Amino acid sequence: MNNTERVIPTPAQEQAAFAWLSLLHDQPSSGDQATFSHWLQADPAHAEAYAQAQVVWELTETPARTLADEDALALQGYLNAMNRSRRTSVRRWSGALAMAMAACMVLMIGVGAGWQPSRWVDDLGADYVSAPGEIRTVTLADQSQVTLDADSAIAVDFSRGERHVQLRRGAGFFSVTHTGEPFVVDAEKGQARVLGTQFEVRLQPHGAQVTVLSGRVGVTADKHAEQQILIAGQQVAYGEGAAQKLHAVDSEAQLAWRQGWLNYYKATLADVVQDLGRYYPGRIVLLNDELAARRVSGSFPSKDPQAVLSSLQGVLGFEQHKVLGHLIILR
Repeated sequence: MNNTERVIPTPAQEQAAFAWLSLLHDQPSSGDQATFSHWLQADPAHAEAYAQAQVVWELTETPARTLADEDALALQGYLNAMNRSRRTSVRRWSGALAMAMAACMVLMIGVGAGWQPSRWVDDLGADYVSAPGEIRTVTLADQSQVTLDADSAIAVDFSRGERHVQLRRGAGFFSVTHTGEPFVVDAEKGQARVLGTQFEVRLQPHGAQVTVLSGRVGVTADKHAEQQILIAGQQVAYGEGAAQKLHAVDSEAQLAWRQGWLNYYKATLADVVQDLGRYYPGRIVLLNDELAARRVSGSFPSKDPQAVLSSLQGVLGFEQHKVLGHLIILR
């Protein structure tokens, strides 16, 4: 083999390297150290995999601890929801689970294990769910249709003279059948209320955004807020009890995700990465705050997040590190 040729570890070798890295950070015995030394020398790919694991560990330790804290809270919420009749026993062992999980999350995030309890909490009370990368259309009991963006979830309640849909995660495009009964989409603390129309509701970090394709939609930021009426080609975002000023948008371009396209005009890279994360079967971690604030414009296919990142990398010049095919680190 040419000395300048780079050795490419297999996913199994990368995973073994992370396992060794975790073990060696936890007071290994002399026997463990000897076994590791033998493993390291057995194949040049092992040394390359271990070197990559060390780089990734250093890059992700701080954000991984943050994710560990977030996921620990989500896990506790999931356990409490499943065991409300046994709260005492849940409290006793869910705390231990959260502590144990926080201790090992650096490794779990590093290997892109897909551990995301926040999804479990959303899905527990959901009637319809779409998986990461899946666009799913469902027909409700009143023949209205909901197209779920990737990694989304809704709960449906048609009772008490109103049709209610709760958006629990992601985004949904609603084609509402006129029945005479109000159709209400609850998202965060606000609502979008219609009789018959086509519109999207999309959750955001601190609220939601409503985009109307046809018809009229009344949007309130919370139960005490004044209603804003949106017509076709208009959009409004709300959060924390207050709504922004509604404005005109190209609805077809905004809603092109239904045809497999993500369109952006001067969007932050952080927003683009967040969208791509719904289509990627793992996690994408953006570590550089300055990079996250860079602006992006363009039209990208949602089916291949890795290709989109590679395209953006050529323009913005950031670094990519891919681990085990599940985790992408940008910096």
